[in-house]
Amino acid sequence: FAPKVTLIFAQKIINQQFKNMEYIIDATGKKLGRLASEIAILLQEKDSKVIVKNISKLSFDKKKMKSKIYKHHTGYIGHLKEKSLEEAFTKDPSWVIKHAVKGMLPKNKLLTKRLKNLIIEK
Repeated sequence: FAPKVTLIFAQKIINQQFKNMEYIIDATGKKLGRLASEIAILLQEKDSKVIVKNISKLSFDKKKMKSKIYKHHTGYIGHLKEKSLEEAFTKDPSWVIKHAVKGMLPKNKLLTKRLKNLIIEK
């Protein structure tokens, strides 16, 4: 029985040691989708925070900046709002990353809690 007790004790130490992990990601030169999937995987860990820096230095293709369109319906007839990636990124780069990460996280009651653990610094 002694080895089982030490294994359980080791797991408890590991859990206490890595509680509230913080990951710092530098976004310079990275693509949006690959960065968002990396962030989504890290946010799904228990009690982890992700800090993203240098988001204004993300790399995009010129074609993607104009062809990628975000659509939003206000609820009124004929009020489908559209904005390109270029418009959204110049207005608020953090919204673009949060939107991409939100799409890659599982849709359950932990979604809002996980998105609060995403900290974006410009």
